[in-house]
Amino acid sequence: MYDKHIIYPDSLRNDGDAGWRVGVRLPYYRGQVLSAVEDIALTVDGEKVPRDDVRFTVRGRTWTLDELETTYDERWEFGEVADVSVPGRSVAPGKHTVTAAVQLRISYLPWSPVTSCTTELAVD
Repeated sequence: MYDKHIIYPDSLRNDGDAGWRVGVRLPYYRGQVLSAVEDIALTVDGEKVPRDDVRFTVRGRTWTLDELETTYDERWEFGEVADVSVPGRSVAPGKHTVTAAVQLRISYLPWSPVTSCTTELAVD
């Protein structure tokens, strides 16, 4: 639905020891409890980031993707920008092709749709 809006514009940045991060928006028309976020796959310049290396931060709290599976008391709201990060790594200065694919569990669908967005972002 909102695939072209998943990656927040100009949000790719290195964050010192915290690694690199990119702003990501929910590709759904209403908020979701975090346990409904099955996966967030990141690819930078064709290189897939291992799932275990991805962290999800919203409103100042950070989880691994495995921890999201049992997070029933927090939501990711429509239009809210979450930081998806990869600790301990950095991206080189310059332009990069970034893909973010978000897989959500939707209660009324018998499958878990994956919505992705690819865009070019620059790091100073």
